[in-house]
Amino acid sequence: MTPPSAKPLPDVVGPGLDVLFCGINPSLLSAETGHHFARPGNRFWPAIHLAGFTPRLLRPEEDLELLRYGLGVTNVVDRPTRTAAELAPEELRAGAEALERLVASVRPRVLAVLGITAWRQGFARPKAVAGRQPERVGGAVTWVVPNPSGLNAHVQLPDLARIYGQLRPGSGDAAG
Repeated sequence: MTPPSAKPLPDVVGPGLDVLFCGINPSLLSAETGHHFARPGNRFWPAIHLAGFTPRLLRPEEDLELLRYGLGVTNVVDRPTRTAAELAPEELRAGAEALERLVASVRPRVLAVLGITAWRQGFARPKAVAGRQPERVGGAVTWVVPNPSGLNAHVQLPDLARIYGQLRPGSGDAAG
């Protein structure tokens, strides 16, 4: 179970995670409700369902149910904002260091960072491309996948589901 936290939006983490999804930072609504990916236009919940991670479409208020399916959720930066563009590069770098420590302690099989810009800035990889990364974070196989925010509308839901599906155990792509 997720331990109590002083974070505005507590991590959903536990032992034995197959995939730890890492958003950029909480939306104001997520921080207010206490649930990940709470904005109505966010496609995280439908994407993970269509990718085969969950047997049914979960709602944001069911985010702790992710643990039942070997999934977890955290963020690079804890500070809630209206958009991720409000974050300073220093916040992303500090968040990346904290994420590495979290991943090392929780030990998920795969870390999925949801957003190439956050990865490039936070982990000082300015030329990185999406997909499986050559380096591991905190010992975990690391992928950078599209952010499910409705603001990232050029990536459609079927594409998100297909890409996220590559992270599933047994997919062949995520093994590492």
